[in-house]
Amino acid sequence: MGSLFLAILSIYIFILVGYSAKHIFKEKIDEKSFNLLSVYFLQVFLTFWGLLQRPIDTQLLLAPLLYAGIISIALVLSFFLSKKLFQDEKERSIASIAALIGNTGNLGIPLGIAIFGPESIPFTTLINLINIFIVYTFGVYFYSRGNFSMKASIKNIVKLPVLWFAVLALSLNFYQIELPKEIMSALKMGAYASMVLQLIILGMYLYSVRLKHLNIKLIIHVNSIKFIFLPLLAFFLLGLTSLSPMVKGIILIEIFMPLAVTNVNLGSLYNCRPTDITALIFISSLLFLGISFFALYAIKLF
Repeated sequence: MGSLFLAILSIYIFILVGYSAKHIFKEKIDEKSFNLLSVYFLQVFLTFWGLLQRPIDTQLLLAPLLYAGIISIALVLSFFLSKKLFQDEKERSIASIAALIGNTGNLGIPLGIAIFGPESIPFTTLINLINIFIVYTFGVYFYSRGNFSMKASIKNIVKLPVLWFAVLALSLNFYQIELPKEIMSALKMGAYASMVLQLIILGMYLYSVRLKHLNIKLIIHVNSIKFIFLPLLAFFLLGLTSLSPMVKGIILIEIFMPLAVTNVNLGSLYNCRPTDITALIFISSLLFLGISFFALYAIKLF
């Protein structure tokens, strides 16, 4: 239990760095420029490096496929529910997708190691890869939908270089083409730089959050989906499978991850209320500190 909270708090140091930098330098720092650097360049390193870490075999595919199935079911229900609850197009987009893009990379992988040990790495890595595709397909579509037509939103998906580099990395992995260790070391540097920068960007946006900016209706809706509906759906569906308790626990803890910084990246990129999204991430991150107790208890039930 102690290692779990220590891992969370250690990662949150970088959020504090971003918050402090914006507080000290204010308009001298343009967080949107950092966001563009992250989305179009550094996240390419993160995705490419992550996809080449371990050969993909059939024994490991069931966990990420189940994760994708749970998210897909939740996406359909969340989409139709948001149409009934929100009139504003941008609010509707956020309500549809935000809760489903969890921090499976920056938090999920290290927390998997803290709770389950190194044996969790193959599973958390593949689940994070599924999350990456969700981000750069459904995530891009919904966050850009508030400002673009359906046709333009689909075009926004294919414009992102990270998607094409992911396809390239998967092809190299499938054909077992190994890159020189010097190149892999450079990719690893870029991957870690991407994770740190994403947390710093979140801290910068958190500085802009004020109580008057909080969208209470959106906060209640998104966090209810994130911490009530999604875990209950996952717990029920995982109970129907014959997976080992460890694998079930890994999937469930990844479902519990708070909202990812990528939500802010895309919201800022497509001008879809990044301040509201930042508040959602901030609150979900705080809630996770307490809800993680229940997550650990739920894992023991398998």
